[in-house]
Amino acid sequence: MEQKQQQQYPSVSQLIELARTIKMSDEQKEEQRRSFVYGNVAIEDETRSITREMVDERAKVLLHE
Repeated sequence: MEQKQQQQYPSVSQLIELARTIKMSDEQKEEQRRSFVYGNVAIEDETRSITREMVDERAKVLLHE
């Protein structure tokens, strides 16, 4: 009978160290910022009236101010 190989997963601390080495582009940073804003607004917006598109539109306006 074959033994199943147990898959090794990296620890959380290893993943954090790896994440620290990642250099995000300006485009990736902007996308992350918008995602963060939308996520926080969505938590507070009980009526769900704020859409991701609205966040994107406002972010574009702010970039050109």
